[in-house]
Amino acid sequence: MNNEERICCLALSLCNGVGAIGAKRLVEELGSATEVFRRRQELPKLLNGVGPALVKALDNPEAFRRAEREMAFVEKNKLGCYTLKDENYPSRLRECEDAPLVLFFKGNCDLNRLHVINMVGTRQATEYGKQFCRDFLRDLAEQCPDVLVVSGLAYGIDIHAHRAALENGVSTVAVLAHGLDRIYPHVHRKTAIEMLEKGGLITEFLTETTPDRYNFVSRNRIVAGMADATIVVESAAKGGSLITADLAGGYNRDCFAVPGRATDAMSVGCNRLIRDNKASLIQSAEDFLQAMRWLPGQQASKPAAVQRNLFLDLSEEEQTIVNILTQHEELHINTLVVEANIPVNRMSALLFELEMKGVVKAMVGSNYRLL
Repeated sequence: MNNEERICCLALSLCNGVGAIGAKRLVEELGSATEVFRRRQELPKLLNGVGPALVKALDNPEAFRRAEREMAFVEKNKLGCYTLKDENYPSRLRECEDAPLVLFFKGNCDLNRLHVINMVGTRQATEYGKQFCRDFLRDLAEQCPDVLVVSGLAYGIDIHAHRAALENGVSTVAVLAHGLDRIYPHVHRKTAIEMLEKGGLITEFLTETTPDRYNFVSRNRIVAGMADATIVVESAAKGGSLITADLAGGYNRDCFAVPGRATDAMSVGCNRLIRDNKASLIQSAEDFLQAMRWLPGQQASKPAAVQRNLFLDLSEEEQTIVNILTQHEELHINTLVVEANIPVNRMSALLFELEMKGVVKAMVGSNYRLL
């Protein structure tokens, strides 16, 4: 990816009134942000719903000046700057409708691990929630050591999830609600620095962006979109972690919640998620791994080849899915999306067709296997 395209992506994200969904659509329709700007006068003829107001918004030299300043900061500080088409861009997030055009990253970590989770919760974490983070990540590290743990570096459950991951040698990434020129809250700076060796910090926000309240809501969609599953450890009746859980559901991702006593204020949100069937109940890493089908024994055996030889009417994409499933007993839909490089909406349609053809079977937890 050349710097011209990165600058154009940054400039497009800075144009008023375009928005994340609109910017992503423009890039997908025209092939690149460079082409969006080059052909901006033609857009009303090329795309339905595009009017003069958008063309005027794209005619914004200040957006390019700001984008160039940001790229200078990126190069000076040796940061990663990933656009939607970059190999390093989180592939799970790329499939979300409102994925940001550009992400900035500092650290040392593969954001496209086979197993990615996020752990979120209240900022008023109790000892119960803190202990769950420690126990869960200790046990998860033993049985699924390649997992990547994503959270938000906030007070409470977030920071305890990051620290528990570090203590157990698990990679962990924090999604920030501001630029990479600062750390908020400042008291978590030491942990943030420790994360750079085997993990990192990621954000969609440019430098000089302050951690305003609405930025945290925007940040939550990245936390949800980067991961295979969201785990809500503790939550009051309202809170950002419940927003993350809702976003995860909207992205067709699995969601889990840790139950608590009915009288505990910091368990009300989790208990309601479970009650309303918005999250599955887990009490341990073993529960989670069983539900996600991530235990080694659950992916050990292979379906018989005689079944596969009968699939004579498959499209190229369907055959790709079958070839991948041939190597596993079961796979989660998000893993299939990553390995097949097929968008999640398209993947869902293809899996439905394969079910109708009697080729695959849907299992618990959005997993699929060959018949």
